Amino acid sequence: MIERLSHGPASVHGLTEPFALSQQMISKHIAYLVRARIVIKTKRGRESVCTLRPAAIKTVGDWAFSYRRFWEESFDKLDALVNQMKKEEARDDKKHRERDRAHGDHKSF
Repeated sequence: MIERLSHGPASVHGLTEPFALSQQMISKHIAYLVRARIVIKTKRGRESVCTLRPAAIKTVGDWAFSYRRFWEESFDKLDALVNQMKKEEARDDKKHRERDRAHGDHKSF
């Protein structure tokens, strides 16, 4: 629906056509978009026309981008920590094997 409105205003009926939903469900969805101030709904004669508010979409996009950047940085830090822990574990395992060999400890199966 947002995609359709990005090309210009559309009637509620026109927005209903491509979806396998009732007009009531579409109207409910539009009401949420209006409440979120993403869409403006006006009357043109007997028809309700919806218009997208691009500034609102940009605000949502900017907000989502900042969270995306936060999570990507957090996952990068976590990845670096896990890699460091793996290296330390491998180094510790190697030290233990060398110590065991030096003391003549051999594991038999």
